[in-house]
Amino acid sequence: MRERFLTGYNDFVLPFVCGMLFVLIYCLVGMIRIIMQLPAQDRKRFFISLVTPKTMAKNIKDIFLKCLIHVDLWKRNKLLGYMHSSIAFGWFMLILVGHIEVLLYTSNLGAKALYYPIFFRYFVAETESTMKGSLIFFLMDFFLLIVLSGIALAMIKRIRSRIFGMRRTTNPSFLDLVGLYSLWAIFPLRLLAESFTADISGGSFLTKSLNYVFTEFLSNHANMLPAWWAYSCALGVFFFVLPFSRYMHIPTEILLIPLRNAGIRIVNARKGLAKAQVYSCPGCGLCIDACPMGVLKGNIKDTTVYLNRQIRRNNEARIEEISDKCLLCGKCTAVCPVGVEGDRLRIAQRSVRKYNFGPDYSNIDSLKEAENCNKFVINSNNIVSSSDNEKVLYFAGCMTALTPVIREKTVSILEKAGIEYEFMDKDGGLCCGRPMLMAGRLEQAAQLVEKNTEIIMNSGADTLLLSCPICYRIFRENYSLPGIEVIHHTEYFERLVFSGRIRVSKGNTKYVFHDPCELGRGCGVYEQPRNVISAAGELVEAARNRKESICCGGSLGSLTLGFDKRKAMTENALANLTAASPDRIVTACPLCMSTFGRYSDRPVEDIAQVLDRCSVPGRL
Repeated sequence: MRERFLTGYNDFVLPFVCGMLFVLIYCLVGMIRIIMQLPAQDRKRFFISLVTPKTMAKNIKDIFLKCLIHVDLWKRNKLLGYMHSSIAFGWFMLILVGHIEVLLYTSNLGAKALYYPIFFRYFVAETESTMKGSLIFFLMDFFLLIVLSGIALAMIKRIRSRIFGMRRTTNPSFLDLVGLYSLWAIFPLRLLAESFTADISGGSFLTKSLNYVFTEFLSNHANMLPAWWAYSCALGVFFFVLPFSRYMHIPTEILLIPLRNAGIRIVNARKGLAKAQVYSCPGCGLCIDACPMGVLKGNIKDTTVYLNRQIRRNNEARIEEISDKCLLCGKCTAVCPVGVEGDRLRIAQRSVRKYNFGPDYSNIDSLKEAENCNKFVINSNNIVSSSDNEKVLYFAGCMTALTPVIREKTVSILEKAGIEYEFMDKDGGLCCGRPMLMAGRLEQAAQLVEKNTEIIMNSGADTLLLSCPICYRIFRENYSLPGIEVIHHTEYFERLVFSGRIRVSKGNTKYVFHDPCELGRGCGVYEQPRNVISAAGELVEAARNRKESICCGGSLGSLTLGFDKRKAMTENALANLTAASPDRIVTACPLCMSTFGRYSDRPVEDIAQVLDRCSVPGRL
C-alpha cells in the first residue's frame, strides 16, 4: 500500500490542477487589463509605489490585516470578524505549512509542485524522518480545525445573521451559491480524506482520532480514494466558479490595496480602479443595514452590493436606477470592510450619461454671467487684515444662503472675535461645483473650479472659511489653493474658543451633535464640533455617530427620491439622534438643519447658533 502512496501521482488531482490553472490565468489576465486601463499617469504612479519601501511595507501590512485577519470586521463584530479571519487566515496557514512540509521532506518535485502541497497526505508515507515533523502534523490539524470552526459559523450566519450584527444579508446569485457550498465542502472533505490516511501518512489530534474510528469499520484503504476525489472536485468547482461569483473579491482585493495605497482614484466608470473595486466587493451585505434608504424595504436592492452585481452583469437599466437614487451619503463606503467607494462609483456611473436639467454653467458665457453677480469679484482688494494679520474670505455657499441664520450667526461670532473678513458670495456668485460633480458633469464642474480658483487666489486671503460641509469637502478635494487654508466653521470656532478670542459660558442645556455626511465621513471632522458644544453645555451622543452617523435624508445626491420617501429616512435619523433625550439637536450643515427642522419635536440648530448664544468677546 505504501508503494501506491510513493508513486506521486493519481488522477484525482486533475480537478484541482485544472481549476487552479484556470483561476490563476484568469486573475493574471484580469490584473493586467485593470492596470492597463489606468490613465498613464496613474499607471506610472502605481508602478513607482510598488518599489517604494514605505508603500511596499504598507501594502504588505494592509494585505495581511485586511485580507487575512479582517481587522475591520473584528472592530464591527467580533464573531463576524472571527468567522472571516478563521477561514481566510486558517486556509492561508494550511497552504503555507503544507508547502514548508513538502520542501522539508521532498526533493525533485517538478510538475508535482502544482498539487503536492495540497494532497501531500495521500502521497507520503509516515517514516522515522517525517515523524520528526510532528509539530507540522499538529499545526496542520490545528489550522484545519480553525477553518472548520469558521465554516460552522458561516452556516449559522446563513440562518441567524442577527447574531453577527447583521439584520439583513445579500441574496446570493446561483453562482454565489455554487461557490459557497463548494467552499463549505472543501474542508470537511479534506478532514475526511486525511483522516482515512492518517495511519499511513501521519496526523495529529484531529485526523488520528478520526482514523481510529474509520479503521473500525473501513479497514480497506481503498475506501479512501472517493474522499480524495471529492476533496479535489470541491476545490476544482470553487476555482472554476470563483471569477463569476462574489468570491472574486479574494484575489482582486490583493490588487485593490496597492492601487489605493498608490493614491489612485476612480476616473473611468467601468475600468481601472472602478473595476477593481466592483470585483473586490465581497457581497457581505454590510452596506444594506448601513444605507439610510434601507429603512424602506423597496430600496434594499439599491445598495452598493447590488450596484456592483449589476455592473458585473452590464445591466444598464438597473445601474442607472441605482446610481440616480443614491443619496451619496458615503455610509456604505465607511462600513465596507474592503473599502469599496459606493458613492464615487455612482458618480462615475452618472458621468457617462447626460441629464436634461440646469443651470449647468456649461459654457464661458454663463460663467461670466454668474461671475457678474458676485460683487466681491469686482473689488477684491478690500480685505482688511485682522490684528493677527489674518485675511479671511468667507464662502457661505448656496445652502447657507437658504438658511440665512447660519450666515448671520457666523458673522456675529467673527465680529465678537475681532476677525476681519470679507464675503466671497455675499450677493450671490458661483457654486462650488458639487451639484455638477454629483450629476457626473465633470467638464462643467471643472470650469466652475477654475473660475472660483481664480477669484480666491486673487483675493489676497490666506484663509477660506466655509459654513457648508458640501462646499468644504469640494474645496478640499477638488481645488488647488496653495498658501490658503481651507477650514470649516466648526474647526474655526474651536480655534477661536480655545485661543481665547471669544469666551463661552457653559449652560445646562443637553445637546446632541449630528455628524453631517460630508463633514464627518467625507472630511474626518468629528472632535472639533464636539469640543465647541461641550464648552457651551452638556454633550450626549446619538445611538450611531461619527462615521456611522445616519444621513438626514435631505441629501441633494439623490436625483429621484421624493419627499414622501425621504420623510421616513429623516424620522429614522431623528430617532437615532434622540436616543439619549437631548434638549436640542445641533448640526453643522445647513441642509441637515433644514431637513431635521421639518419633523423634529425639539429645536434643531446649527453650531453657529449655539456658540453665538453662549459667547462674548474675548481678548482682542
